[in-house]
Order: sequence, then structure tokens, then C-alpha cells
Amino acid sequence: MKSMKLVFVTAESAPFLKTGGLGDVIGSLTTFLYKLGVDVRVIMPKYSAIAEHFQKEFVHLAHFDVPVAWRQQYCGLDEMVYQGVHYYFIDNEYYFSRARVYGEYDDAERFAFFSRAALESLIHIPGFKPDILHCHDWHTALIPLMLKAFYNRQPLYYPMKTIFTIHNLKYQGVFPKEVLSDILGVGKEYFTEDTLEFYGAVNFMKAALVYADQITTVSPTYAEEIKYPYYGEKLDGLLLERSDSLTGILNGIDYEVYDPCNDPHIVRSYDNFPQAKEENKRHLQSISGLPVLEDSLVLGMVSRLTDQKGLDLLAHVMEELLELDVQMVILGAGESQYVEMLRYFAARYPEKLSFRLEFSDELAHKIYAGADMLLMPSRFEPCGISQMIAMHYGTIPIIRETGGLKDTIMNYNELTAEGNGFSFVNYNAHEFLFEIKRALRLYQDQKLVWDNIRLNARNGDYSWDRSAHAYIKLYESLSKS
Repeated sequence: MKSMKLVFVTAESAPFLKTGGLGDVIGSLTTFLYKLGVDVRVIMPKYSAIAEHFQKEFVHLAHFDVPVAWRQQYCGLDEMVYQGVHYYFIDNEYYFSRARVYGEYDDAERFAFFSRAALESLIHIPGFKPDILHCHDWHTALIPLMLKAFYNRQPLYYPMKTIFTIHNLKYQGVFPKEVLSDILGVGKEYFTEDTLEFYGAVNFMKAALVYADQITTVSPTYAEEIKYPYYGEKLDGLLLERSDSLTGILNGIDYEVYDPCNDPHIVRSYDNFPQAKEENKRHLQSISGLPVLEDSLVLGMVSRLTDQKGLDLLAHVMEELLELDVQMVILGAGESQYVEMLRYFAARYPEKLSFRLEFSDELAHKIYAGADMLLMPSRFEPCGISQMIAMHYGTIPIIRETGGLKDTIMNYNELTAEGNGFSFVNYNAHEFLFEIKRALRLYQDQKLVWDNIRLNARNGDYSWDRSAHAYIKLYESLSKS
């Protein structure tokens, strides 16, 4: 395995820059692969937002021009080794010295440039010739197409295989058809139903689904769900067609970052679980401005405030929920209708609901450690890591059975004493409320049962170890094909 050489191409990676789960996944998975003996390297943009203390350590390797259709754009290539992994940074201030990582008017051009620059940069990395390019989400989805369209006759490139990972099918990179010639620099033969055409537009993600050698997504259930219209975001037909090349591999969590026995963000580490849980719960209630009540069930939520995350279900039963013997701590930002809804209920029930409109990593850790339960009633969830973190801290998830939530949470069975959480099947607010009430009953009346659910949750293995081995198996099979 040591002889295999991989390049991850990604728009973001922890610790340099992350906006969400993608950055965490890249940072953690590459570290685990390196520990298992894989020569894995990462290519990402050199954003101006990357912390200065990192940028001071960057070493300039090369600079060269990159074709973006009819233009030639400057590209610098910097390198830094972090925890054994070589990171390469694509430098172009015009494209990457922006206030935002995504959502710019010229995202099509920015990420087309990045994809082409990532391929061009391989020539300038001394003594390294990758076997596999592993591309992540729509920002890098042009690479399998570009490899075949522009590089298939060059000795460095033509043996390379490509893997494309869908982290969230909802975000595909759909742009006007003019980008085909003006930015990608390819002909109209690529604007067909079998190539990049998508309802009259150009779809970057579709390019990878058509041209990548292998496709993965971030949980086995999500890999099945996206073959059908409800979850398929209008690409279900293509994904069904490529079923033989589609694999679901569950994400993991980094046990060094989320270590309840050594977490600097919580008030008491888990040297003694029951006492630590009680102390962290009291602290969470106190800093959230809630009455410190030991017997009250504390429900936590760390989430984007969107329909995808089930906020419409929560809105539907919020009043009924807050009439129960529960307290809630909600952390997140998102759609204005849900922000206003939560502000309203926090003002109306100040002793029951604390709402923080932000994302704070420190407070998230405190919620995972201090809450009794974590709510994740998602409409769809490719993988989800919050439920895994919560269980590692002995906090019990209530989830809807979809995607990675279904793969990690088993609904507690009172007859067999099996299960590590609570779940409901249909996207229905009253099914969600029913499971909260069932959890509340067990919490209040059956301490031994509740202790058993917590034990089941804490005993699960949610580390990257199993997932990293699954990726290695996939890489090996691809390199032999």
C-alpha cells in the first residue's frame, strides 16, 4: 500500500480553511490514510482567509500559466507539510482573495480555473506521480472530464484514475451553457444529454458522474437513496445507470478533536461519566441562561437552520414541545423564517429555550457534552457527523431515518434493550414529537434503561479507522482495473 500515490482535490480542508463538513472530512480522512501508510496529498485553493501563521510556513514551488478557455491565468503553487501530509495551494489572488469561499458571481470560472490548475500543478511536484485523483464535490467535478479531454495523450496523466465523492447532491454547480466554450474551453459535443447538458444549462457535478472512473458518497443508505427521484436532485437516472461504479462509505469523526476525556472546551472531562455528564449539563444550562434543573431533559441542536435539517418539522410542533418538561439549546444560523421563529419562542419561553444565532465550535462541544439528547430530524442527510459526536459524549440522538443517520442510529427497542437512539421513518412532525415524548418517558421513569441507551451509544465505533480501510480497498481495486 505504501507505493500507492493519491491526490485529494478539494475546495476546503481543515485546519487551513473550512466552511462545513467537507473541510472536516478532508482534514481527518487524509490524516488517517497517511497513518495507514498511504502517500496521500491534498490540493486546494490558497485563500486569503487562510490564517497568517500557516501562510508563513508555505514554501513556493513554482508558478505557471493555466488555460481558462481562451485566457491564460497566472498560477502559483505553494506547499506545506501538515501532520505528515503534503498540502499544495493554488495561488491566484484574483480568484481566491475574496470575502467568501463560495457564492461569488464567477464561481464557474473560479472553480474551472482551480480544476485545470490542479491538473497542471502535477507537473511541478518533484518526484511524485499520482495513481488516483480523488475529487470532492462540484468544485472539482470538472477534473475527470478535463483529464480525458485535455491530457489523455500525455504520459504523466493517461494512467491516472479518478474517484469523485458526492458530499451533498443538492449542490451541483449549475451554470449557463455559455460557460462551456467561454470558460471550460470545450466544444458543443459536450452539451448533450449524455454529457454536461442539464435542463438547458451546464452541470459541473454531472461531468464527474459521467466521466469519473468511480463514484462514492458518504454513507451506504445515501448511495441507495440518490438513485430515486425524491433524493436524486434530477440526477437519479444517471446515478442509477452508474450503480456498478457507485459506493457509499460512511464518514467518521476525529477522536483527537472530539475526545470527551481530553476536551478543552468542556468544564469536566469524562473521567467519571455520570458525574461529568451532570456537571457539563449544569454548565450548559447556566451559560445558556436556563434554570439549572437536574431533572429536566435538555435537548440540543447544532445545525444549519434550513428545511434540509428538518426545521419545518420543529416549527410545526415547537409550541407543544416547549409545554413538555424539557429545555432546549439551539445553535446555528440559516434561513430567516427559522431565525425569526426561534427568536419568537426564545422570547416567549425564556426558561425553556436558549437560541444562539451563530456557529461557535466551543459552544457546539459544550452542547454535545451537556445535553441529554440531540435533535436531527433531517429531510435528507448524506452522512451527518453530529449524531456520531453526540453519542461519543453520551448524548442520545433523535433522528429521521435517512442517509447516514439511518446507518448510524438504531431505534431503541425496549424488549431487547438494543439500540443507541430514537428514530422515526416518515417526514412527519408528529412522528418526530412522538419519539421525543417516548425518550422523555424513559428518561424520567426508567433510569436503568436510559443508562443502557447511553452505554450502547458510547460503545459504538465512529472513528475514521473503519472508513479509511474501506477507501483503501476501493483505491486498490481501482488501481488494478
